[in-house]
Amino acid sequence: MAPLTQLYINGNYVPSSSGETFEVRNPFSGDVVGISASAASADCKAAVDAAQQAFKTWEYTSHNDRRDIFLRAADLLSSDKYRAKITQTMAEEAAAAAYWSMTNVIGSTGLFRTQAGMVERLKGEIFPSGTLPGAQVISERRPMGVVFCIAPWNAPITLTVRAIASPLIAGNTVVLKPSETTPRTQAIVVEILEEAGLPAGVLNYLPMSRETAPGLTAEIIANPFVRNVNFTGSDRVGKIIAMEAAKYLKPCILELGGKSPAVVLNDADVSEAAKGLVFGALANSGQACFICMSTERVVVQSGVADGLISEIKTLFEAIKVGDTSVDKSFPVGALFLESSADNIINMIKEAQADGAEVITGDVNRKKSLLVPHLIKNVKPGMRIWDRETFGPVIVFSIVETVDEAVDTANASDYSLAASVWTRDIYVGQGIARRIRAGCTSVNGPTVHSEPADGLLGLGGASGYGRFHVENFTDRRSTVIHPPGRKYPPPFFT
Repeated sequence: MAPLTQLYINGNYVPSSSGETFEVRNPFSGDVVGISASAASADCKAAVDAAQQAFKTWEYTSHNDRRDIFLRAADLLSSDKYRAKITQTMAEEAAAAAYWSMTNVIGSTGLFRTQAGMVERLKGEIFPSGTLPGAQVISERRPMGVVFCIAPWNAPITLTVRAIASPLIAGNTVVLKPSETTPRTQAIVVEILEEAGLPAGVLNYLPMSRETAPGLTAEIIANPFVRNVNFTGSDRVGKIIAMEAAKYLKPCILELGGKSPAVVLNDADVSEAAKGLVFGALANSGQACFICMSTERVVVQSGVADGLISEIKTLFEAIKVGDTSVDKSFPVGALFLESSADNIINMIKEAQADGAEVITGDVNRKKSLLVPHLIKNVKPGMRIWDRETFGPVIVFSIVETVDEAVDTANASDYSLAASVWTRDIYVGQGIARRIRAGCTSVNGPTVHSEPADGLLGLGGASGYGRFHVENFTDRRSTVIHPPGRKYPPPFFT
């Protein structure tokens, strides 16, 4: 019998108030691997009410208490028990390779520990008033209240931890909506935090079916107790979330798509660059390593273009591709949807019609399984350049000058991550500052980010805002007026 995932409201695992459930299927085999309760409107209200009630005490817990819960959660997450559990559920629900599951474990453990240290940022200051002699101003960072968090499937543990960690450590309470495709995997984070000592009501978990999610999401955003929204997913849905939040002038943080460029200069170490580019392009089958940072575009100077393409072609053709639910050792598995594979194939064919050349790859699919594709002579204006593929594809644009390379890298509506490859670190640093991206690595893959920096896009199709504790707090001031204040006439004479 398929395992059941329930709702988690006010510290209790409960079925949906409507009794509704939905099936969870392995994306490659199509087999039913789980059944999940599907939240109803009454459950959403109950979860927000529980979070609001818990906020009254959670916001006043000491920073040390919050930190200690996160550190215990980090220890639990890295234990053999949870490593095995995560590997199993990610293979079943997301067709994830074993290394990708462990990447989620390692990344999430680091996130918990990093966020535990963020309590040091929750400090205020006292200073004299600039307009009222003798008055003192106390400025503090205070939690907002209930935060609605929506986390996706592609890195289900890491992105769930990222969605909730900053709000919780800052003293907010959370209502979490997981992906309908990985509810059992993402529920593990809830289980870990409960075991680590998180009080009832501080975190509430609402899986819901694909059909009911849009309406219920709008209801939750509209709830007056919800003060902030964060969402990780597509720019299409991100726009909808932003519009719903705008109706009530609620702040939201949106981590959306990516089309990360890698700039390779003539003096680069071609062998090292090739390895970094292949890793950045194929991690999790190109399905957005952590936060859509997959290397999708390579802008290379002509002096090393042939050598780099040859190196990557050799590496691509050596990569084993297969069904990770049968053999977890495959580094590249199936895409999450057959429609995703179809979309990529169509993008490649469109590019071919516009003059692009497929260097390796069969421009075909087996169900949702797609071999890595390498394509050159791609330029802005082609859909495969302009839009995220979300698959194991690298496109090449060959340029002559550094200025042309920078302009080409910036010819995108995406702004998440980038990389620069050169033997001259100072030149690399200078180019990195010219590329419009939230994080640019020099001689490293685009998929890197620093947890304490809260990497996110700079607008456009990559979204905006950062997962910093500062963005989940309000700066509030208290002004202590001096005694015997004199009020001007004509109030008193």
